[in-house]
Order: sequence, then C-alpha cells, then structure tokens
Amino acid sequence: MKTTNARLLAPVLLATALAACATGGIPDAQKLELYRSHAGEPVSSFNFFGRLNGWTPLGDSALAVWTRPSEAFLLQLTGRCPDLDFAPAISLTSTQNRVHARFDKVIPLDRNPHSIPCHIAEIRPLDTRALRTAERELREGEVVADQPSGEAGT
Repeated sequence: MKTTNARLLAPVLLATALAACATGGIPDAQKLELYRSHAGEPVSSFNFFGRLNGWTPLGDSALAVWTRPSEAFLLQLTGRCPDLDFAPAISLTSTQNRVHARFDKVIPLDRNPHSIPCHIAEIRPLDTRALRTAERELREGEVVADQPSGEAGT
C-alpha cells in the first residue's frame, strides 16, 4: 500500500518541483508581470477535479495553478496572502468541480493549522506554451548577462 501511494505521489512532487524551478531566480515582481503578459481575459471559473498539476506563487497576492501540464490559470487574490510564499502546498475550494472568482479561496497548507484562506478576485487563463518559451528566453538572457563581457559568444 505504501509503495502505491509513493508511486502516485512522486509525479505530483516532480511536477511541483519543476514548476518551482521553471522560474527560479526571477524576482516575484518580474515573474508576475511575465505571467500577466501571457494571461488571457478574465473568466468567471475553471474546471477543477481536486488535483493540481503544479502551482507557482507570484508574490503574496497572486499565483499560477496548473490543472493539467498544458492548462494553467493566473489567480489574482483580493489582498495579501501572507502564508503563500512559504507554503509547501496549497488547496483550492470549489463548487461542483469548478473554482469561481470572487467566491472560492486558495488555502496555503503548512504547519500552521490555522492558515488564513485567501479569496480569489480574478481568474485568467494562461498561454502555457508562450509562457514557457518566455521563461526559457528570460533565463537564457540572464545566463548571458551574468557572463563577463567577451564570453557571451564563446
């Protein structure tokens, strides 16, 4: 039984780690602007069947959640969510398998059993393909910028 749970948990942990590494080293404000620039118009809700494929905190008032590897949403919160940056996991409230703006909440899951739920103000679908390309280009640009002059082309 334990090995079955471990096999099921491993892909979720890997996806979460990869999502966290995808934008590692980029300041929160810059990450948030990058995600906003690849977000569509606000939608009222999205399908959610109880499992996230990954999530990325974008400061203390926004985050991106992946419902599938190629489907993600930018969630803007109504205010600060102080536990978000330090939470190892999150939970979303939902009604009939849908997460609704202005109704549902993000709940940071950590050692504090009294984490404050954070209300979702706005939901915007993300263009995940374009976002991944932009993140890769940004990271590659930072690597080139970090090299001493004269070494960028070698």
